[in-house]
Amino acid sequence: MQQALVEQAQRGDAEAFDALARMTGDECLAIAVRILRDVHLAEDAVQAALITAWTELRSLRDPARFEPWLHRILTNACYAEARRRTRWSEGLRILPVAGTYGPDDYLTVDDRDVLERAFRRLTVEQRAILVFHHYLGLPTPEVAARIGLPVGTAKSRLHHATRALRASLEADARSVANPLERLA
Repeated sequence: MQQALVEQAQRGDAEAFDALARMTGDECLAIAVRILRDVHLAEDAVQAALITAWTELRSLRDPARFEPWLHRILTNACYAEARRRTRWSEGLRILPVAGTYGPDDYLTVDDRDVLERAFRRLTVEQRAILVFHHYLGLPTPEVAARIGLPVGTAKSRLHHATRALRASLEADARSVANPLERLA
């Protein structure tokens, strides 16, 4: 069904593209929120990605690969939003708003807080690779295709992102284990 909608949209059928946007929009928003860690930025990135997808849809060679193609556009839109936010918010400290992106059922509140702090310390590129690999459960070659990287680069980025996340979590654990160290 999705492939037929893509083919119709490629012929200029706006209603078919609207149906595609509705089918993929929630997942795109979930991906963008996990990459950007901000609902408003994620909404902007999804909107930009959908606009780009509509204007570039005729360049898609294989309609069966619509979702990976859209995810690559979305990832680039997330990168652009992150750059835009950095440019406009230099010197500002943005306080996180609790509960903006839905809870994970298997984590406690403390675990989610610790993981959120550690995830925010990663670069947007590191968050993107972790989201596609762990949240969507995609194998590394598919992650590489969706982000638009060679497989070796994706493997390397996944390795470094995992190490950076682990290091951040360990640093938080050490600071909580010995709170007097922070006062010294």
